[in-house]
Amino acid sequence: MSTNAPADPRPLSPHLQVWRFHLTMVASIMHRVTGVALYFGTFLITAWLFTLGLPMSGGEPPESFTFLQGLMTSIFGQIVLTLWAGVVLFHFANGIRHLLWDGPRIGFDPKTASTWSLFNFVFAAAGAMGIWFAVTQI
Repeated sequence: MSTNAPADPRPLSPHLQVWRFHLTMVASIMHRVTGVALYFGTFLITAWLFTLGLPMSGGEPPESFTFLQGLMTSIFGQIVLTLWAGVVLFHFANGIRHLLWDGPRIGFDPKTASTWSLFNFVFAAAGAMGIWFAVTQI
């Protein structure tokens, strides 16, 4: 037997068309995107470390290590590694922001949240460029 039960009276979750676009929203979305990028970027670093541990044959490194080392030292590889460093730094700084939100519940007012979000982007960009400059000067 069917009944005509009223619709659920609870409000629906706000959609993107309801919210005003702001920096804290971008930082939250980028935190998720950088988490995925870290997952895949770690495969490249792990592959390089794995080939680094392979035994040498006749004093020469394995071909897989030579290939990956050449890829990572190319212009394309250095761009990828610099972007990966920025992703690591952004995810790190934004993770601290989330820890402060979840633990002591600090930084929820809109001005502080936006300032912290801007800091995360600047920190990631400046840190990645600093690492790139430090590595290219060696």
